[in-house]
Amino acid sequence: MTKSKSTPDNKKGKPTPKRKVAEAKSKSSILSPAASRSDKKRLKEQTRLRRTEARAAFMRGDENALPYRDKGAARRFVRNYVDSRRSIAEYFLVLIIFVLFLTIIPNPTIQLFAIAIMYSAMLYAAIDGFLLSRRVKRLVIAKFPN
Repeated sequence: MTKSKSTPDNKKGKPTPKRKVAEAKSKSSILSPAASRSDKKRLKEQTRLRRTEARAAFMRGDENALPYRDKGAARRFVRNYVDSRRSIAEYFLVLIIFVLFLTIIPNPTIQLFAIAIMYSAMLYAAIDGFLLSRRVKRLVIAKFPN
């Protein structure tokens, strides 16, 4: 077995760098140069201000603040229709927490009653959502024929 000598051709004049060193070297070239504290603070403030303005526009219902998929007259109509009605979905979380507390009571009759309430609420919410989607589709087709 012959030992290979270090030559400029095979470039083995130095040991292979450790993984940590190699990763740090590759990351340092990818990242942008370090910013000063004041630059970071200013950038953070600008980002926060932009986010606050976008949220305020979104809460106002400004169409420009909405994602592309939510823009348009038909989508606005659907949002307003769904938001104008009450459904069990608004109270579902409270109802399930109430059911959770009822299942803690060591009385099997109360526990069975609580589970029946939970399943009936889930069934009612599913049926309500299905009927709502059919009703909304019918109304949208009638109001926006194209």
